[in-house]
Amino acid sequence: MREHTMELDDFKSEWQTLNQKLDQQATLNLQLLRESRKEKARHGLRPLVWGQAIQMVLGALLALYSAGFWWNHQQVPHLLFTGLLMHAYGLAMVLFGVRVQVLIHRIDFGAPVLSIQKQLAGLRRFYVVGEMCIGLPWWLLWIPCMTMLFMGRFGVDLYVKVPQVITLNVAVGIVGLILTWLFLRWSRGRPKLAETLEDATAGTSLNNAQRMLDEIARFEHE
Repeated sequence: MREHTMELDDFKSEWQTLNQKLDQQATLNLQLLRESRKEKARHGLRPLVWGQAIQMVLGALLALYSAGFWWNHQQVPHLLFTGLLMHAYGLAMVLFGVRVQVLIHRIDFGAPVLSIQKQLAGLRRFYVVGEMCIGLPWWLLWIPCMTMLFMGRFGVDLYVKVPQVITLNVAVGIVGLILTWLFLRWSRGRPKLAETLEDATAGTSLNNAQRMLDEIARFEHE
């Protein structure tokens, strides 16, 4: 009977040791997964960093060119307005890119996953809204941009030479902008469609980073 009790105690001890080893292995696996996915999330944001850097350069070039344009055409109201409008848009591109860069570099990938997710969600929210604010105006902004380029390169004022074409394109742009806004508003009542549109606007980098963090969160709760 005593031997049987000793064997049972030994078995319990070995079982507890095995459980401890399994727990340690699971903890190590989780740590390795966490570090691996965090590193992938960090590297996954690099295309976004480079993309915003390029946008900032293009915005700065546009702002500089537009500044010279409106300065040289101060006596012509519609050309002055065209230059100022594109100058402001170029600066907006730069400021948007700077803000995105700041939000990216503020993300602390050494923090807990929940904290990183919140920081990434803030970046994603700002980026999606900003991309719409930067992109949607091109329904109309391509017109002053083209006018500025034609005037600067060929000395042709499209507002004077083809006013009917300008008016028509402005009308089409306004209609397109309104329809796009109505579609986006309509999509809000359809979660799957809204999510698809948001993912498309957010881009690959943010979506991949979010997926890496979601994988860690799921593994931790299993």
